[in-house]
Amino acid sequence: MKKKLSVSKKKKVTTKAKPKIKIVIDNEKGLVFNKESDAIKHFKAYIDQLEEEYRNLRGPQDFTDEEQLDREEYLEDVLDEPDQIWYDEKKFKDQPVYYFVKSFTEKEQVLFYLAAAYMSSDENSPTFVFIHFPTRDEKLLEKFISGELIFDITYESVQDGAIEGDALKEGDPLSMGLYIAMLKLRSDKDIPEKEFHRYAHFREETIESPDEIWRKHDLLGNTLVAFIKEFPEEEISDLTYIVVTQEETDNHVHSLHFSFPFLQWIAIFWTAIGRGRIYKRRKSSKNLATSVTSDKFFQGARRR
Repeated sequence: MKKKLSVSKKKKVTTKAKPKIKIVIDNEKGLVFNKESDAIKHFKAYIDQLEEEYRNLRGPQDFTDEEQLDREEYLEDVLDEPDQIWYDEKKFKDQPVYYFVKSFTEKEQVLFYLAAAYMSSDENSPTFVFIHFPTRDEKLLEKFISGELIFDITYESVQDGAIEGDALKEGDPLSMGLYIAMLKLRSDKDIPEKEFHRYAHFREETIESPDEIWRKHDLLGNTLVAFIKEFPEEEISDLTYIVVTQEETDNHVHSLHFSFPFLQWIAIFWTAIGRGRIYKRRKSSKNLATSVTSDKFFQGARRR
């Protein structure tokens, strides 16, 4: 006799419902939404205002809608590693806005990508983007962005050479432009930028008792003055120190841009101040070569 096969009754398996993923914009301020469309609805007025401003500024030669879609991949880099961040607390009555900006190069052409975003108060990071777009028009950015510059990668990049009391330390645009132009033309065999602070104590002596003083008027009307002093007794041979200042035309007071040590006297001297008038010169035998380098230096500074 065959045994009957007993069929066990299947137990009912109870499955817990998966929790819905929340859209958290700012947990501290209660900006938590069930879905993305709810978050967009909440910020709609801000989005509409910014989009209208952008449409009014956008020129016919700028990127088309289709071309913009092809460049959306830049957005992540803009938010993660921006060149600049601007903060505007007055744009909206009840809501600050942050502008993230980064430049990119495509086929030797520079483009800018902007993202206007909400910054989470508890995470201190962008959690919602009101609008983002690429543009070829730098003037569009200047008109679209408002508020205060709170981060500038250019400022961060020059801090190795900045010394307390100079305009470079404060992020002055002309100082940064002059300094960056000098670095581009500086020899790799010269004193490394990270070691500039080791020679900062020469600044006061160079200003008080320079070997030479040079003046130059740039195309913007600024009077740039360089104080030069050699320190032959130092452990490094041919050490020279330069202090770059700006002279006010009405009272002849000098504002300090920056200062730095160098070894290759002729090249760096010319790149720093160019063909200006000598007020004091200790060695008349110096061969002051060509003005091409100085022209490049001042052009680089003007572009900043």
